[in-house]
Amino acid sequence: MPTQLLENYTLGRWLPGGGPQQELLDASTGETIALANTEGVDYEEVLAYGRRVGNPALRKMTFHERGRMLKALAFHLQEKKEVFYELSYRSGATRADSWIDIEGGIGNLFANASLRRKFPDKPFYVEGEPVGLSKGGTFVAQHLLVPKEGVAVHINAYNFPIWGMLEKIAVNLLAGMPAVVKPAVPTAYLTEAVVREIIASGILPAGALQLVSGSGQGILDHLTYQDVVTFTGSATTGRLLRAHPRIIEEAVPFTMEADSLNAAVLGPDARPGTPEFDLFVKEVRKEMTAKCGQKCTAIRRAIVPAELLEDIQIALGKALAQTTIGHPRAEGVRMGALAGRAQAAQFRARVQELARHTPIVYGDLDNVEIRGQELGAHAGRGAFASPIVLRNDEPFRYLDSHEIEAFGPVVTLMPYHDLGEAVQLANLGKGSLVCSLATADAGVATEFVLGAATHHGRILVLNEEMAKESTGHGSPLPQLIHGGPGRAGGGQEMGGIRGVEHFMQRVALQGSPSMLTAITQVYQTGAQQIERDKHPFQHYFEELEIGQTYTTHRHTVTEADITNFAQVSGDNFYAHVDATSLEGTLFTGRVAHGYYILSKAAGMFVDPRKGPVLLNYGLDECRFTKPVYPGMTIGVQLTVKEKVGQEKRDDADVAKGIVRWLVTVTDETGDTVAVATILTMVKQRAQG
Repeated sequence: MPTQLLENYTLGRWLPGGGPQQELLDASTGETIALANTEGVDYEEVLAYGRRVGNPALRKMTFHERGRMLKALAFHLQEKKEVFYELSYRSGATRADSWIDIEGGIGNLFANASLRRKFPDKPFYVEGEPVGLSKGGTFVAQHLLVPKEGVAVHINAYNFPIWGMLEKIAVNLLAGMPAVVKPAVPTAYLTEAVVREIIASGILPAGALQLVSGSGQGILDHLTYQDVVTFTGSATTGRLLRAHPRIIEEAVPFTMEADSLNAAVLGPDARPGTPEFDLFVKEVRKEMTAKCGQKCTAIRRAIVPAELLEDIQIALGKALAQTTIGHPRAEGVRMGALAGRAQAAQFRARVQELARHTPIVYGDLDNVEIRGQELGAHAGRGAFASPIVLRNDEPFRYLDSHEIEAFGPVVTLMPYHDLGEAVQLANLGKGSLVCSLATADAGVATEFVLGAATHHGRILVLNEEMAKESTGHGSPLPQLIHGGPGRAGGGQEMGGIRGVEHFMQRVALQGSPSMLTAITQVYQTGAQQIERDKHPFQHYFEELEIGQTYTTHRHTVTEADITNFAQVSGDNFYAHVDATSLEGTLFTGRVAHGYYILSKAAGMFVDPRKGPVLLNYGLDECRFTKPVYPGMTIGVQLTVKEKVGQEKRDDADVAKGIVRWLVTVTDETGDTVAVATILTMVKQRAQG
């Protein structure tokens, strides 16, 4: 394969950098496969271009439009994935390793594309419930989130050159912000290949994504408070970047996901022969060998009951002995190489530091048997390493195990004598991305989780019941936060809506209900209402207006109503049917069922004629705020609260949207007796 000159994609064009070139090597053969320029990028102009061109284009799109854009991009990259697999072999990754990076990254695009349904079909997001600020209800507040006007700068690590980029840009693009991606140089050729496909697809608007393939020196010098920075890498580098004067002066949001000494704990009930014991060994082996142990979530410390330390050491050794190492293309190879010789040298140095007080009980730093020599694999020129198991019999004395991370196929075994010690040892990592506990005992799990949660971003409780469907210890998921406190960086990536909010500005909006309704396009109680010439159920989706209200006739509730509803529903709760049982209760007489009130309200506001309303879609919330007794008279107001357009599944589908209605039921005194939000599916007039 000819040597490739990596380029930067900035200001809407592909150009090489200037200055000295850095060689990028095949992790298995040591061959030069690419050159990266490390200087020559005008970062001030790059960031300005993103703010000037990419940001306005994304900000004016709705969440649904951005989500559909991500979905299209995911499908496009999925069609090209075999190109990425071929290139990924050169990073030392096996096909299974590459699946995590490539299809895991594309999966993030799909997940965030689906997340659009949690947001309105608007460029902004109305968060939470309105807050009343006055007795009379004329002064209210609502939290609103809008995309920031800057650029998301992503500084990524070498171990996941595709997933690391896609999991981040999926979120900032859904939020409405453009990105500048700076991958780690050793595997930047993979990131560049994916970006070339993204740009070639034409799916993203101009300026939405830029790529810097070199060192990125100076990329933080021109940040503003509207920008956001994310960093994945070593804790040492992350602390230096976080202290950058520009980040401090401009109060730039900085999210850091750093290396951490993640732990796996074997519960005291998980004895040899139990499913949990076997699952523990399997999980530790997998996290040591997947991606050659180059995962920020990999297990570095295996904490086990003292009396089982020898059993675990033997079982883990047997499991690791089945791991074939070599060129990732070679037949039968289960573990490839580290990302490069520099990474291999650093791994060796760190293991030697750990081995000063904690001896190596499995593996060999000096010798590794490999396969694939016919493919060019070379033990000297490549970056191969043997899985290493160390043993720390005094983990409260020899603390290197909790402080030094060797980023590769390594784990340290250590004993505990009671569950309190297990928690202490897990927490000695000073903040971790993830911890696993193998146990079938709910009491053990509860005690451990409540003790360790303060020091971890994620905790997996592993047992036989969930093992078949579990994604495992080392799999960050887009629906959950990815990050951890302390050493792990204190950041939170992904996490569904939480992750999207990181790229948006939250503002507390105050004003009258009518003004906030106009701004947010969500009806606020007390706002001006709109009366129309016909029943709202006879209006198409496009014709309905926020605040459009229908006031029903009134109905006087009778004892017969209550008795009949009890018979029909089967709800014979004593307060509805037995007036002799009310002493000492909140009620002064037989009270109408809450669901009768809601059902009667529906009967009063529903228009029976066929119209654009296709079906009742559900009930978001419902509260019964005052008892209704026989003789009381109720009426209903039905108000359009919010409208959310729906996408057509195919050409045969009906164009439609979901309307959220505020249902307010009042009695003859004007008091509210029930309030609910119901949803209907409403046909659009335009069916194109």
